[in-house]
Amino acid sequence: MGLFERYLSVWVGLAIIAGIALGSFFPKAFAVIATFEYAHVNLVIAALIWLMIYPMMVQIDFSSIKDVGKKPKGLALTLVVNWLIKPFTMALLGWLFFKGVFADWVDPQTATEYIAGMILLGVAPCTAMVFVWSQLTKGDANYTLVQVSINDIIMIFAFAPIAGLLLGVTDITVPWDTLLLSVVLYVLIPLLAGAFTRKKLDRAGDHSQVNSFLATLKPWSMIGLIATVTLLFGFQSETILAKPEAIVLIAIPLLIQTYGIFAIAYFVAKRMKLPHNVAAPACMIGTSNFFELAVAVAISLFGLHSGAALATVVGVLVEVPVMLSLVWFANRTRHWFA
Repeated sequence: MGLFERYLSVWVGLAIIAGIALGSFFPKAFAVIATFEYAHVNLVIAALIWLMIYPMMVQIDFSSIKDVGKKPKGLALTLVVNWLIKPFTMALLGWLFFKGVFADWVDPQTATEYIAGMILLGVAPCTAMVFVWSQLTKGDANYTLVQVSINDIIMIFAFAPIAGLLLGVTDITVPWDTLLLSVVLYVLIPLLAGAFTRKKLDRAGDHSQVNSFLATLKPWSMIGLIATVTLLFGFQSETILAKPEAIVLIAIPLLIQTYGIFAIAYFVAKRMKLPHNVAAPACMIGTSNFFELAVAVAISLFGLHSGAALATVVGVLVEVPVMLSLVWFANRTRHWFA
């Protein structure tokens, strides 16, 4: 692993601190950036998210999908957790905490937006960072690629309907045009661009040109991640400093969700007798979130300074240290699996 991946939590932490500080000292600059919008999509954030997502999409080798039938159990576990369990448990936890436990501490409108942000996180399974988690747990890289490829294809068709269903169930008006536009912008177009790029570069079949191209893009992808985190926390700096307790309130159900989903998936993986190099990445995919997509959609639907955007940003804050703790646990329990 490179220096960036090895100390990812450090860089994200520094970006968070820098974002809050810059947002406090230069609020007008962030206000100007916030005005760069088209059809409710912030163009600066969209460009940075594209910078992150595009290299990930180039990594996906769709020819590997033909090997799905060789180990169907791990893929089945990932898909069931991602699409039949995780979105609904996230919505349930959001409703329980912000309409029940924390109802006296958060006004109803803000609570509804927090729930919306959590739902968007829950409906967006991880597709980028899972390559890092898989590598850290010595996962089967090719099988992880298959899982990511299938998830991305399903996301094109399932993200908007499930998000719309759950947002509707929680009494949130769903602007379908914006939601569908976000899926096209942040999933479909990058996926097609990545597939086209890979096809052009991979004619020789030895992946050398693809690997060289990804190595060139890697620094830009890192810049995109750090800049996005910095901007997001800069936009939310006033809220974070004025209501630091909001971060804690949002983080509690997110932590319960993350550890709970991992526990369910890991237990089932053990009962299914999956090999550890398939089980660990499968559980990591189901546990972590495609926070880039969740953040982009939250901003598009509810605005940069909304409670929904803040909830997805807290998802960024929570995800890296929590996932690293789960990587540690998975590695320490390798002997549980055949």
